[in-house]
Amino acid sequence: MSFWLVLTVNSITFGGLLFLLASGFSLIFGLMRIPNLTHGSLFMLGAYFGATFTNDLLGLKLNFWIAALLASALAALFGALLERLLLRRLSGQASAQVLVTLGVSFMVADLCLMGWGGDPISVNSPASLAGFVRVGPLAFPLYRLGIIVIASIVAVALWLLLDRTRLGAMIRAGVDDADMARVVGIRVSQLFTIVFALGAALAAFAGIIGAPILSVYPGLDQDMLPLALVVVIIGGSGSLLGSFLGSLIIGFIYNFGQALLPELAYFVLFLPMLLVLLLKPQGLFGRFVP
Repeated sequence: MSFWLVLTVNSITFGGLLFLLASGFSLIFGLMRIPNLTHGSLFMLGAYFGATFTNDLLGLKLNFWIAALLASALAALFGALLERLLLRRLSGQASAQVLVTLGVSFMVADLCLMGWGGDPISVNSPASLAGFVRVGPLAFPLYRLGIIVIASIVAVALWLLLDRTRLGAMIRAGVDDADMARVVGIRVSQLFTIVFALGAALAAFAGIIGAPILSVYPGLDQDMLPLALVVVIIGGSGSLLGSFLGSLIIGFIYNFGQALLPELAYFVLFLPMLLVLLLKPQGLFGRFVP
């Protein structure tokens, strides 16, 4: 029984990290129709920035949460510049956008390898969330439970942003029909930059809070990006609810698959994606077919 409960908590925790990563990816894809292949690199950058700020690698040791906010802000700036300087010039050129984002991801990976080396870097969890929570004979890591709470808070905050604010209404209008949004006076180009920066910040934030569990290493981007793609395909691009439920589904499939069927872990992981593509290409909660 303890094995199943611990595996369940780990699955929900990993699902929370995937939600933080995939929600921004989904909004970018839903609004801009750009499969942003640098999104995994943003996750890795957040993890490396967090390791740098918290591990005294530059003679500067910051509080974990301050480091998380700073890393997210730097990633948001990087994302805004990428959208403004590169992707905006390739508007409507899907193949060129895919190649550019793929190329940038390779460049970021090389820069990280050059700057931080090839050895994995450990990041300590914040002192406020150290230790365990005991429930009868079982003990659960407090930090993993903290990630679940954080992901839930972010999900509620994003829902309020998208459903209860003017900015959210404009974003939803852009996701549903960008051309009509332009006709009614919404500056969709500014929305592109805001959404891209928000998605980059969420990915970096997921990277730093996931670093104490996953560690930071070259190739982390390539490990996380396919999972985000699967979440978006299953949940539906542009759907916050789809990202949330899709992340939980993949979190459970990934962890239980690794534990119970390690030889078939990736087969089990990608099979639901193939079924969704065959039966409902827009995803479980998608409102359009890209």
